[in-house]
Amino acid sequence: MADLNLLLLLLLVIPISLLALLILIVRPRPVKIPIKNRHVFITGGSSGIGLALAIRAASEGARVSILARSLDKLEEAKHFIRLSTGVDVAIFAADVRDFDSVTKAVVEAGPIDVLVVNQGVFLPQELEKQELDEVRFMIDVNLMGSFNMIKAALPGMKIRDERRPASIALMSSQAGQVGIYGYTAYSASKFGLRGLAEALQQEVIADNIHVSLIFPPDTDTPALAEENKRRPQLTSIIAASSGAMKADEVAKKALDGIKSGSFVVPCNFEGALLSIATAGLSPQRSFLMAFIEVVAASMIRLLALCFQWNWYGSIEKWHAQKKQK
Repeated sequence: MADLNLLLLLLLVIPISLLALLILIVRPRPVKIPIKNRHVFITGGSSGIGLALAIRAASEGARVSILARSLDKLEEAKHFIRLSTGVDVAIFAADVRDFDSVTKAVVEAGPIDVLVVNQGVFLPQELEKQELDEVRFMIDVNLMGSFNMIKAALPGMKIRDERRPASIALMSSQAGQVGIYGYTAYSASKFGLRGLAEALQQEVIADNIHVSLIFPPDTDTPALAEENKRRPQLTSIIAASSGAMKADEVAKKALDGIKSGSFVVPCNFEGALLSIATAGLSPQRSFLMAFIEVVAASMIRLLALCFQWNWYGSIEKWHAQKKQK
């Protein structure tokens, strides 16, 4: 009986002690980032997740600016947002690959409180078959475009008049957490955002600017339908277990994550597991999530190895069947 009581005491004391330690050491500290009456600037805002984010932010009382390449699509998006929310948004036509162009747009828009770097292109194909021009295009838009936008916005964000917490949110992808067959260039561009976000958070924390890294799965947009037409067969087989979300669902998860100052923002259950599996040295503001990451790390790693076993089994089976034809 005494041994049982000691065991029960340990089972109670150890988790409480761990949680107390995490409350002491977790950095950066928890923060809330207000949206109402603040300037939210969204790239890739004329369609898909960006448009859904613009609608949500506008409906919550934010002053919204959206940027995209096509002025015609921006005008359509502006009209749609007005019909949906009764709010007018500012529009800026610019290519994120052109630093001078985005700097001009940012200066015209005025100091930004919440920057959502959402633009992205996705052209799935095996590296051996893919033209290097397509590889450069994805890296230029997804990664270098993010550098351009952040560098253009940071001076104004650092000298903003009111010192309430500000945010820079980067739209990555679950393909920025785990590499998948046929996503070599895309995953490289999205994995790069993680290094950018982790280092940037250290650089801007003293200015009360908080970085969020959002990891949506496949999202049901017109762009996804086009991407699926050129997906390698093996990619579709491996990715079959991950369902697509609606753009509005992703936008809600993303905006909630931004407002809570979360560094990693998963959008579904699979994304939450991936976030635990890939936590590494990333910042973590939530004491509870830090506790879950520590406790669940070994089991999630085992689960990850099971997924890899399944994926490589699919690859072997596919190649074996191809040889038989």
